[in-house]
Amino acid sequence: MSDRSTAAKVQAVQDADAAALAELGYKQELHRGMSGFSNFAVSFSIISILAGCITSFSIALKSGGPAAINLGWPLVGVLVLCVALSMAEVCSRYPTAGGLYFWAGRLAKRNKRAWAWYVGWFNFLGEVAVTAAIDFGCATTMMAFAALTFGVEPTPGGTFALFVVLMVIHALLNSFGVKIVSFLSNVSAWWHIVGVAIIVAALWLMPTSHQSFDWTMTAWHNETGFTFGPYVFLMGLLMSQYTYTGYDASAHVAEETKNAAIAAPKGIVMSVVISIIGGWILLYSLVAAIPDGSEEGLTTLGATATGLPPAQIFLDALGNPGVAKFLLAIVVGAQFFCGMASVTANSRMTYAFSRDNALPGSRIWAKVNARSGTPTNSIWLCVGCAIVLASPALFNTTAYFAVTSVAVIGSTSRTSPPCCSAGSTRTSYRARGTWGNGVPSSTG
Repeated sequence: MSDRSTAAKVQAVQDADAAALAELGYKQELHRGMSGFSNFAVSFSIISILAGCITSFSIALKSGGPAAINLGWPLVGVLVLCVALSMAEVCSRYPTAGGLYFWAGRLAKRNKRAWAWYVGWFNFLGEVAVTAAIDFGCATTMMAFAALTFGVEPTPGGTFALFVVLMVIHALLNSFGVKIVSFLSNVSAWWHIVGVAIIVAALWLMPTSHQSFDWTMTAWHNETGFTFGPYVFLMGLLMSQYTYTGYDASAHVAEETKNAAIAAPKGIVMSVVISIIGGWILLYSLVAAIPDGSEEGLTTLGATATGLPPAQIFLDALGNPGVAKFLLAIVVGAQFFCGMASVTANSRMTYAFSRDNALPGSRIWAKVNARSGTPTNSIWLCVGCAIVLASPALFNTTAYFAVTSVAVIGSTSRTSPPCCSAGSTRTSYRARGTWGNGVPSSTG
């Protein structure tokens, strides 16, 4: 095939993408330079089983223990996959950066603007909280790494300062253009896959013993102060639900993706499927490698001086501080990529929401940098809001868990209206989309 023929086909796809966007009422402003794999990589990076599972591990450890970790992960994963399948079909018909709020407005039978406004604000706040939680978690892990490697004592002020630096770096990377974001997203996807493989191999090959299958799947541990088991188990699911956020990012970067009507929905579904499998393998391996499975041992693990129970598992189970530090460095790298991708998705949603005049100062946030083809103002707005949201962590370390709770509530609340509407109006939009699941996937 000649270069001219290939170029013509690429141009035809780009023209079709621009035409599809124009049909939805918008002109092409963002630079469309992402491949299908890069689109998937953004969502996969935000889910980030290495970031979410590692930083929020203690939530499930203290709220149900191994049972909440290893039973909760697949349970939440299957439910999230149902939502992702619904999203994918709608995304194929409406491949726009607005994502959920735009779909809610289009699919609602009445009060369309009200539903779009409601979902959009939950989406905006939820994604700001997710961005703050990811980078604060990254800063926490970096401080744990510094404590292990250099003997630096983690402090709230030091952790917050590092968090701010990370936020600024991620804002700068996103401001440079979609090409660097695409490249780093691709690197991130492989970093996660290879990184999980290395960590799992170390956890199975180096320890002299492992916990039994029954203990790993059913052992119960409760430090919440509540005695009602089902409620405690639900609290433990927060780890899984927090990690399974951000898979709608493939929709938010749809206007920068080639052949978006196919690539974006595929990115949504595959990011969840691979995360379910990889995350379960990682979590099972971590729990099985816990040296002391007694109540006292689990309590001690949850109160580790590193501030990160998985880091303590690396140290205790592997018996080699050098390898433990290396594994933690892999986690830090994954979290860095995760934060970058979260800023990408957050800023694109904010840009789209502002384009529809839904945010105060929308004219400012909807501007696209002519040189880079990115919504630079929205990028810095999201970063600024995330820093403000996480600022209470300067005074109380439990603020991180409050931020993760806001992230989960915002992320969950935004998905319900469009997915329920999709279930009730499925036949009216599916015929015009190019991606279909073949079976009903919505709970609506």
